[in-house]
Amino acid sequence: MTKSGKYSIDFFEEPDLPGVKKGFNKGIKKLEDELGWKFGYGEKKTDYIVRQFRRFWKFIKTDSWASLIVSLILAFLIIKFIFFPLLSLATGAELPLVIVESCSMYHANGMKWVFQSSVYEDYNLSLDNAKNWGFTNGLNKGDIIFVVGTKAEDLKIGDIIIFEAGQMHPIIHRVISINDDGTVTTKGDNFKTNSGLLDAEKSIKPEQIIGKAVFKIPLLGWVKLIFFEWAKSADEKGLCH
Repeated sequence: MTKSGKYSIDFFEEPDLPGVKKGFNKGIKKLEDELGWKFGYGEKKTDYIVRQFRRFWKFIKTDSWASLIVSLILAFLIIKFIFFPLLSLATGAELPLVIVESCSMYHANGMKWVFQSSVYEDYNLSLDNAKNWGFTNGLNKGDIIFVVGTKAEDLKIGDIIIFEAGQMHPIIHRVISINDDGTVTTKGDNFKTNSGLLDAEKSIKPEQIIGKAVFKIPLLGWVKLIFFEWAKSADEKGLCH
């Protein structure tokens, strides 16, 4: 579509009006420069990605509040959506890392102190039975427990398991009985706070068991617990003693 005159306009061609043409060319040049800066002049996509990653990494290393906030968000996303799912897949446990939040497994005087409870006699267990048990020094509040998935039939007396008991958080206690009906019974090592058994741990079903503790990282969990201590009652706050 063309209009006759000194200057012609064709909507399918570059306009040849001096002012319009100048602005048109300037806009095209600006767009080319922006695309060239972002994607590189003839640069491959992989090269562009590498270049952008280097810019981002340089930003992360800067000493600023913005880079700190972005780093924390990035760390959270990596841990939650990459690290924990992969660790869960590798260990077969829904919760591969668990923080000990109570003193129910704490003891500072060895298994002899633990066996002061008469509960062990009711299950025909003596101090001699505990010689080959794991975690004979107990677990302290703030310890991080590494957990592997396990079946109820693979458990042994003395294993420490993590199980759901209808409470806010899973319970971490030691197996003291493997029952004929396929359930297990546990007890906390702490003689003072766990002199008897909880109703929830007398017949723990296989589907309640999250996994078995295999090793611990002492007290590192306090990095998280410290932010929740204020909400606990006076007798639950602080280190175990």
